[in-house]
Amino acid sequence: MFFRLNSAVLLGLKPLLVVVEVDINSRSVRRDINIVGLPDAAVKESKQRILSAFKNSGIVMPDGLITVNLAPSDVKKEGTFLDLAIALAILGAQKSIPKFDSVVLGELGLDGTVRKVRGVLPILLEFFNEGKEFIIPAENLKEALATQARFKAFHTLSEAVHSLRTGSYTPPNVHQESSESEHLSEQDLDFSDIKGHTLPKRALEIAAAGGHNVLMIGPPGTGKTMFAKRFPTILPEMDEQESIETSKIYSAVGLLNDCLVRKRPFRNPHHSASAVSIIGGGSNVKPGEITLAHNGVLFLDELPEFRRDVLEALREPLEEGVVTVSRAKGSYIFPARFQLIAAMNPCPCGYYGDKEIPCKCSPLEIRRYWKNISGPILDRIDIQIHVPRISFEEMRARSYGESSTQIRERVIKARELQKRRYVSERFKLNAHLTHKMLEKYVTLTSEAEELLKSYALRHKLSGRAIDKVIKVARTVADLNGTECVDLKALAEALQFRLTNFEEIGL
Repeated sequence: MFFRLNSAVLLGLKPLLVVVEVDINSRSVRRDINIVGLPDAAVKESKQRILSAFKNSGIVMPDGLITVNLAPSDVKKEGTFLDLAIALAILGAQKSIPKFDSVVLGELGLDGTVRKVRGVLPILLEFFNEGKEFIIPAENLKEALATQARFKAFHTLSEAVHSLRTGSYTPPNVHQESSESEHLSEQDLDFSDIKGHTLPKRALEIAAAGGHNVLMIGPPGTGKTMFAKRFPTILPEMDEQESIETSKIYSAVGLLNDCLVRKRPFRNPHHSASAVSIIGGGSNVKPGEITLAHNGVLFLDELPEFRRDVLEALREPLEEGVVTVSRAKGSYIFPARFQLIAAMNPCPCGYYGDKEIPCKCSPLEIRRYWKNISGPILDRIDIQIHVPRISFEEMRARSYGESSTQIRERVIKARELQKRRYVSERFKLNAHLTHKMLEKYVTLTSEAEELLKSYALRHKLSGRAIDKVIKVARTVADLNGTECVDLKALAEALQFRLTNFEEIGL
């Protein structure tokens, strides 16, 4: 007795269609389930879950040796995606259910419950254009509703079997969870909370408008973390394509709580994080923090405290917007188009260069503190600013600055200009321009060109650093509403480039 149906697994973020084949040898005296086709431990353990689910669902297990093959057989199958598919294929092989053509996903509990699995959204989006139908867990219903796929969702194995036998189907109810507390917490964060700091505010507005990376350096308690946490409030909302891209990532790692991710991600890993957790990888290859920050913000607080190998691994994603994780069993490409917001103290004690509190660190201690941050990493950060301490009078003033809504309106207007300018390109923001695109789309006035030349010669800027300055100047010009990059726009861009790194040996 033979039966075949389709299921799917994830390889990194890429869905793979798996053919589940079941053959029952009723003449064998041995009564067991043998799973072949490179299953991992979780797939092999599905045998015990299926046996208990059958027993507690009142389903009779067929006699004989059951052989389950997972094709393609040369690709390792990981996770619990295949439990329900194997169970239904066994029932199909013993003629308990009719033949059907659906992609089946779901983990089985010992009582026959069909449990939620990760990655339903990317799997449905990958295969629904091929005209396939799906059987999924009821707990994955919300994310499935965000697609145009045809599917049936079940709470238990018994429900699925009854539906396949009778052809009837009653969709489960969708319970909308209240997100009032989430909205309240969002409203608590606003740029109007920040007093003083005119220059850092302007720098972050430029960063939001052009998609630039930012490094904030300043003494403890000057508001660097406060700036970073409020930065997403001045970013435009994600469009539908960005929302789907981000939701697919979060579904694949099991972090998708609603139908689609609508808020831009804000990831804030601790400085003790390993390279694998930041970049991605591991024995079972998974995306890291930079991929979870795709279309959003990656905030690295206490930047020098991160391991050097972690920071050096950021080079490719900061330039290319993707990260390639190579392992013996294959290479995985993860999206990583994020904005880096980094914060740090200027020295171990935090007061190097402070006008009021003297620094207690020796030159050697300061150089050692900065040793994890290489020149190439600094070169890839467009905007570098000091965040000084504000006066007591500014801190206690009753006046407040512009709100996030006011700043976001200017950011959206500048991004619309860029979108129209680069309509024929795959990039939408100034920060993503290549050198050739800079030559094509960005024009400097003669005065701006002379200023850039003298500045680059004086401070020995690299070719990449010069391009970064031009990109920031182009964003300033967009915010100012000027067609060319004039002297004013370039001069403002240059003040967001720190030049005193030679004092600490960089």
